[in-house]
Amino acid sequence: MSQTPGTLEQFDLTGRSGLVTGAASGIGLAYAEVLAEAGAKVTLTDVDAVGAEREAKRLRDAGHEARAAGVDVRNLDQVARAFDGHVAAYGGCDVAFANAGLDVGDGFWTPEGDRNPNGQIDVYSKEKWDTSIAINLTGVFHTVREAARVMKANEKKGYRRGGSIVITSSNAAEVNEAIVGVPYMAAKAGVKHFMRHSAYELAAYGIRVNAIAPGPFVTNIGDGWVKKNPAAKKAWDELVPVGRMAETYQIKPLALLLASDAGSYMTGSHVMIDGGMQLGPIKPLND
Repeated sequence: MSQTPGTLEQFDLTGRSGLVTGAASGIGLAYAEVLAEAGAKVTLTDVDAVGAEREAKRLRDAGHEARAAGVDVRNLDQVARAFDGHVAAYGGCDVAFANAGLDVGDGFWTPEGDRNPNGQIDVYSKEKWDTSIAINLTGVFHTVREAARVMKANEKKGYRRGGSIVITSSNAAEVNEAIVGVPYMAAKAGVKHFMRHSAYELAAYGIRVNAIAPGPFVTNIGDGWVKKNPAAKKAWDELVPVGRMAETYQIKPLALLLASDAGSYMTGSHVMIDGGMQLGPIKPLND
């Protein structure tokens, strides 16, 4: 008869490994940090290769095992090479965070939101639409595709069976969040449903797929405009039912739940962490 694991034991990732996209800063960096803190070996990837290596070195200096790779998630070959390098270094892959994303301006993450004339549907730049979809949706497909490929091969290589894939979605997948712009909302809604099908398909291989849907977090998105503009930060704080934007450390416990055995009975879940923003429509910043 197998022994039931202890509660805290289920969060332990000692001896396991994980890859994170968009890990040079913000939420992606928080994911990489919590994996390392729980004992995992980590590959940090980012289009900012210098930033990814800087943060990997910081983790190594703190006694963790970490490496870095420059990756543009729009490029499938680069994503595939990153996973192959991770497997070559660590023997397999237990966890993958499909996190990389960005805004592309003109209505994204500005106080005017869809009141910005350059951000409205009838004039919105096709180039910016294509960029947003390519990174925020197609980049997730590329990451999940390659994570599934290497995780399916785990057992054949004598590694642990299966794995956990965690996608960064957004509360914009659930509610109309005009501040961030229409292509971002469309991409994140697509991410939610792509996650659900991926979870259904990959369950037979012991691979769980879930999504974290953050609300307003203080990160570098939008060129870090919230960090640079106290008035914007105050306006966002007033929109959130709990009265404040979140700091990235607050996402770590949820990320660890989904990445570890503590979340072993969770797949296909779209988990909100947004300070209650989904409880009602987002009010315009300027009435």
